[in-house]
Amino acid sequence: MEAKVSTAASPSARKWSPAPDASDLVKNIHAMLHPRNIVLVGATDKPGNYAERIWNNLIKYQFEGGLYPVNSKRETVWGVTCYKDFASLPDKPDHVLVLVPARFAVQVIRDAAAAGARSATIVTSGFSELQDAESQRLAIELAQAIKDTGLAVTGPNCLGNLSAGEKLFTNIDDRIVTMAPGPVAIAGQSGAIVMAIRQALEDRGVGVGYMVTTGNEAGLETPDLMAYFAADPSVRVIVVYLEGVRNTKVFRQACKAARAAGKPVIALKLGASEGGRAAAMAHTGALAGSIETFDAISTREGVIRVRGLDELLETTECFVHAEPPKSNRLAAVSLSGGKRGLLIDAFYAAGLNFAALSADTTAKLSKMLGPGSIVGNPLDAGFAAVVDPSVYMQSIQIMIDDPDTDIVIIDAELPKAPHELRERNLRIVDDKAAKANKPVIYISTMSIGFTEFTKELRKSLPHIAVMQGLDRAVGAIKSLIDYASLRKEVPDAVSTSSASARATLEKTLKGAQGAALDEVASKKLLKAYGIPVSREEIAQTAVDAVKIAKQIGFPVVAKVVSADILHKSDIGGVVLNINSTAEVKKAFNDITARVKKLKGKPKLEGILIAQQVRADLELVIGASLDAEMGPVVLFGSGGVDIELMKDVALAGAPLDADEAKALIARTKAGVKLKGYRGKPALHEASAVKALVGLSNLMADAGNRIASIDVNPFLINTKTGVAVDGLIVLNNAAAKSAAGH
Repeated sequence: MEAKVSTAASPSARKWSPAPDASDLVKNIHAMLHPRNIVLVGATDKPGNYAERIWNNLIKYQFEGGLYPVNSKRETVWGVTCYKDFASLPDKPDHVLVLVPARFAVQVIRDAAAAGARSATIVTSGFSELQDAESQRLAIELAQAIKDTGLAVTGPNCLGNLSAGEKLFTNIDDRIVTMAPGPVAIAGQSGAIVMAIRQALEDRGVGVGYMVTTGNEAGLETPDLMAYFAADPSVRVIVVYLEGVRNTKVFRQACKAARAAGKPVIALKLGASEGGRAAAMAHTGALAGSIETFDAISTREGVIRVRGLDELLETTECFVHAEPPKSNRLAAVSLSGGKRGLLIDAFYAAGLNFAALSADTTAKLSKMLGPGSIVGNPLDAGFAAVVDPSVYMQSIQIMIDDPDTDIVIIDAELPKAPHELRERNLRIVDDKAAKANKPVIYISTMSIGFTEFTKELRKSLPHIAVMQGLDRAVGAIKSLIDYASLRKEVPDAVSTSSASARATLEKTLKGAQGAALDEVASKKLLKAYGIPVSREEIAQTAVDAVKIAKQIGFPVVAKVVSADILHKSDIGGVVLNINSTAEVKKAFNDITARVKKLKGKPKLEGILIAQQVRADLELVIGASLDAEMGPVVLFGSGGVDIELMKDVALAGAPLDADEAKALIARTKAGVKLKGYRGKPALHEASAVKALVGLSNLMADAGNRIASIDVNPFLINTKTGVAVDGLIVLNNAAAKSAAGH
């Protein structure tokens, strides 16, 4: 049978097209997912090969555009004409599937562009995923060809794409696909995982409109697809699988676009990167792994990170069928006292509680349930429903109508076989939910398999979420609530530092030697960025130390100054509570002697004599340059027990004052700053100022500072002071910027 040839755009392609002022990137991706024709280069009817499996899917799902196999050695393939090259095609190529061996793929991309193609998918493997020199060389040449031609390219080493509205399935998967537009778009590097997500959502009756496997991402990266999905009005929820973020700026811009469009990005991301952990020799770098950094930066911009595939499915289900609520006032109806208790425990553990019902709702429920009944939230309607089954439905409707509830949860699952009463009740609730302007969510406390009947029934209930597994459902609902509280428009983070601060930064980095700045240089730079530091001066002799101590006033602290010694207290390089000249001399001599005994003979710059600040609380303020996500700042409980307590929170840099306050509020240290158990409130404003200054410093430094550790940052009721500071350099970047 001859494949259908048509140069007309399919009906769904005409429904939406990018605006004239859309970026070239969005227009190119649109061409890839809505092509006029598809050309399979490397077509062969060798049984079971990828080309044949993709061809069979395109025929099975009746792609509406032209289909053209290309192989210079074949006259026919799969029972249709096979073309020798692009020039012999009856129409200009549009989307090209590259199925030839890796050594030929680069030339195919260049030839396709020269013939007029707009996009390509490279299924072929044998590039950067392999470590041999030839594969690495081919990867570089392929990336250059894609850049030169400007084609929208997915792959190489990918498994193809889905554009349901176009009946386009350039994928090897032979499982059944519902080829109809759906509200979910999926993209990711792993073809197997992306395909599994699509299949699982299909099994749950959730429609997937797009699925794109990006493979090695020599051309298009997952964030590029996120930006496209944000612009497409048919997409409601964006699901991504990320193995890494290569371009932080592009990723953040895509997140912003999705957030502005009101589309949540549900992300499954692989674990912490070694580069992120090794980036800093200070405490902060050890505490800020890439997953935590990813969360700190992406959550602000509307990304919901899930920990596994099951959680991803429930969260997607929740966001597809439930609008973000006005607030977090929960209501629930159950037919079991035991399940009512499970609901209370699960939501309480997530920091969520059930709302007090309005007086009117309480009165209605009491009248319906009868004398002696206990009306509460969650409501256990089980006993009354045994006497009168209509009580159950009436209870649900009363809860939905209550103006003091924002989310209504129903403890029940869908039937596996036809059940007239339950089906009728479900449709009544679905209709009620459509008019209620609040999420209505069915939760099965355990995972229940969907039959074919259940899937079809679920599709007929578009206004209610149907979730499985109580803990996963609770996590998804919390994400829905958190998403509702985010700002729709996230402004670009911009440093607010002064010109003099930036000048000090440039001068300091230009003159820096070694892996880190010593404490004196570190604190000088911190002070330039508005971070208050203790009164101090470096001493070269015991006599100098005594003189400085008298000028500052007792008590003082003595500390070793050496860029080679990163953690001074570990080697006995800090002496506290010095209250006399004799104690100053002893501290100076003792520290000097300890340094001389150290292996490696660290260079001693002197002994710092510093003001001893009275502290009501020790904090840590720090920053790190994450290998994937860029600069991030840290705040939390400080002192020597920082690794043990790990009471820290992270945020992307730079921060404004409001964001700094929000960061502080996420920690137990933030609770103490407000005044805890009758203690006075501490000077939070100094911590806010320090965080803003530190975040500006990291932003201004670009990639030249690996980490900053201010531990401890001492705070009391009147002020906050950095009494220690360590700035670790990203030496290669710093020297390059300084012209070394």
